[in-house]
Amino acid sequence: MLYIMRRTQLYLEDDLWQALHTRAAIEKTTVSHLVRTAARDRYLGDKEKRRAAMMAVVGLWSDHTDLPTPKPMSGIFATTIAWSDSD
Repeated sequence: MLYIMRRTQLYLEDDLWQALHTRAAIEKTTVSHLVRTAARDRYLGDKEKRRAAMMAVVGLWSDHTDLPTPKPMSGIFATTIAWSDSD
C-alpha cells in the first residue's frame, strides 16, 4: 500500500516535547509516529466505529408510516455509497 504524506512543522511546549520524546523512547518509535497516531485517533477516529455508526442509521426511519414517500433521486444525488473492506 502506498502512503502519501505531507511534511509539517509543530511548535510544542517543552513539557509536551519531553513527554513525546520519552514515550517514543519507551515504545521504540518516533515522535512523528506518535503525533500521527494521536491526530488520526482524535480527528478520524476508528474506521470500523465510523462504519458501524453510519450503518446504524441506515433505514432508521423506514418503519414510520407518517412520512411522505421520498422521490427518486437523479443526477449526482443518485450515486450510492458502497462500503468495502478495502477502505
